[in-house]
Parts: sequence; C-alpha cells; structure tokens
Amino acid sequence: MASSTDDAGRGQETRLALVRRARKINRVLAEVYPDAKCELNFADPFQLLIATVLSAQTTDVRVNQTTPALFAKYPTAEQLAAADPEDVERILKPLGFFRAKTRSVIGLSAELCERFGGAVPRTLDELVTLPGVGRKTANVVLGNAFDVPGITVDTHFGRLARRFRWTAETDPVKVEHEVGELIPRKEWTILSHRLIWHGRRVCHARRPACGACALARLCPSFGEGPTDEETARKLVKPGPFS
Repeated sequence: MASSTDDAGRGQETRLALVRRARKINRVLAEVYPDAKCELNFADPFQLLIATVLSAQTTDVRVNQTTPALFAKYPTAEQLAAADPEDVERILKPLGFFRAKTRSVIGLSAELCERFGGAVPRTLDELVTLPGVGRKTANVVLGNAFDVPGITVDTHFGRLARRFRWTAETDPVKVEHEVGELIPRKEWTILSHRLIWHGRRVCHARRPACGACALARLCPSFGEGPTDEETARKLVKPGPFS
C-alpha cells in the first residue's frame, strides 16, 4: 500500500527543496509513463494545429476519429481555407459545436495563407496572433511539431501543479512561468505530457487515486483521494480517453 512520508514536506519548504522535489516528480513520472506523448494524431504541423483547435470541449479520441476524413479531403491550409463550409460541418459534426469549429478552422487556414504562405509559424509570438490560437495551443504545436520546448497548461496540468505545490496560481500563464523555473527547459514539453497523462489516469479532479499513485511519497496533497490501494486502483483509468 502506498504511503505518504515527510518527503513531500508538510511545513515550510525551501526553494532548493521545492526544485529538487519537482525534478524528482518529473523523474518518477518518466518511469511511470515512458511512452507519454501528445495524444492527438497528426502528420505535420498544420494537422496538429487544426487538431488542437478542434480538441476544445471534446476528447482527443473523438478528434482522432474525425480528423482523418478532414485531412484526407483538405490536407493543406490552402485547401481548407477554400473548403465548402457545409462539407466541413458534415465532417466535424461528431465533435459538437461543429458550426463554430468549422468557421474557426476555415478562418484559421485563410489567415495562414494570407499571412504565412500557408505554413504554420514557428514562434509563439506569431502563433498567438492567429484566430483561435492561445498560448496553450501554441505550446502544443511548438513542442510537438517543431521541438521547441513549451509548457502546456491545460486543466490537468494546472490541477497537478497546484496539488504538487509547485504553484498556487490559477492563471495558466503564471502557472507556466512558475513551473518553468523549477524544471529544465529541455524537459518542458515532455513534462507537460507526463502531467496530463497522470491527471487523466490517476490524479483525477474529484477522486484522485492517491493509494495507487507512484508519487505518494512526494505529494503534499496525498490523502485528497482514497489512500487504500485496493480502493484507489479501481479509480485508475488506463486510457485512451473517449
């Protein structure tokens, strides 16, 4: 049975101790999730950008089921920008909010063509000027399509960062900056995947599977969920997520 110890620090934690604990958590997660990666399927930066935009308010699994038909018919920004909206709506209907998402991806594709020659830009500053693209989406694209390190603060990442007491912030940009000061830059992208995987599988929002968590000894929030291993293991979700 997993147990909590003083490793996580119940009192005032020094900055050095915080950094060491954060990096140990990252190392443990690397062992637990050696295959952690972006769970959106893509063949090029354009596909990843569109898939990430489409993933809002739905699951990666549903996006992965839908995008093959979209990219088979409209594989480039030029082709999607010129697409018949009704046809795109038909393809995207399983995602929900399909009319709004159709307008979004067609408009985004048109902007790529007008301003960047149909290519996805490689900098954060340029990406966030595109319609529907915020820092989270930009960091997903930069980290996974261009190998530019970035921290993706989605709901899972933010929740876990606060539970680990890496930050007390709720603003994603502030979370990104504070966590970035704890973890080496080269690890930012893979750290994002590891925390998101752990959040989806073990450290759930309502009932984290504390008793089945490999981070029990390092987590100051141990005990927010069931600490009994048998009970906790029933809460673990292996994925994929539908």
